[in-house]
Amino acid sequence: MDFITDRYKVVLASKSPRRQALLKEIVPDFSVQLRDTAETYPPTLKGAQIVEHLANLKASTFDGELADNQLLITADTIVWIDDMVLGKPKDRSGAIAMLRQLSGRKHTVFTGVCLKTNQKKSVFSVATDVFFRPLGDDEIAYYVDNYQPFDKAGSYGIQEWIGYVGVERIEGSYFNVMGLPVQRLYQELKKF
Repeated sequence: MDFITDRYKVVLASKSPRRQALLKEIVPDFSVQLRDTAETYPPTLKGAQIVEHLANLKASTFDGELADNQLLITADTIVWIDDMVLGKPKDRSGAIAMLRQLSGRKHTVFTGVCLKTNQKKSVFSVATDVFFRPLGDDEIAYYVDNYQPFDKAGSYGIQEWIGYVGVERIEGSYFNVMGLPVQRLYQELKKF
């Protein structure tokens, strides 16, 4: 990954421990800087448009603050089902309701990523279809009570218990479902 770190000091704008761990696998040396960003978007946007808009919005909070040798990475992930977004649940009952909605069905996980320097910017997204088997209320309650997925879009982490027992298959990037499509990010960094 020297082709990036020789040219740029990489900055990840994400408090997600999963994103940080995934990025570390392809960019061992980076810093984390955070900004509070209201994650709002026009109601006319759908799926990939939403995450690309939000990743770009997060990057815009750094306008005028990046050094010439810094490369900023921002990302946003959503769960998309029934033509709507399942965001992060507010509480236990919200998490249970989301998992009931996903039970026995296919949904799509979209992650948008923005790469930005003072000279250029690239925004892209990746979609992964996730297929859940039907989940019992006892399984949903067990997962929510033991894993408290309140910081996760759609109320689940594929790398946790619910992913082991509930996900029948995926079509696309596993790491995208975790919050960072590292294979595509690597390719985009090479082009950048």
